[in-house]
Order: sequence, then structure tokens, then C-alpha cells
Amino acid sequence: MSDDLATLMRQTQDDDPLLALRATTALRRELERLEAGQVRRARVAGLAWSQIADAIGVSKQAVHKKYGRR
Repeated sequence: MSDDLATLMRQTQDDDPLLALRATTALRRELERLEAGQVRRARVAGLAWSQIADAIGVSKQAVHKKYGRR
């Protein structure tokens, strides 16, 4: 997986703006997927929404709205 992320990171700097944009979009999707998994992991470990929100840098309400119903 880290090779995939590294490849995407390199592609975001490509001279072809469409390739760079596609890579940026793919990277964002992958990071969203990874974040969701870490939030699930934190909840299973018993962490409060406020702790998770603080780690992500958003409000408790925002993190609960995004991940609370999954």
C-alpha cells in the first residue's frame, strides 16, 4: 500500500495536469478510506468522539456526522 501512495504522490507532481489531478483525486480517496478505518479502530478501542475529533482537527459534531452512522 505504501508503494501505491508513494506512486500517487509522485504523480501529483506530473507535468500533465490531468494525470496530476487524477492522482490527487485518487490519493484523497485513499486517505479518506484510511481515515475511516482509523476512526473505526479508535472507536473499537473505546476512544470518545471528542478525542477522535481532536486528533483529526475537526469538531466533535463534524467527526460524528461523518463517521457516526457507519
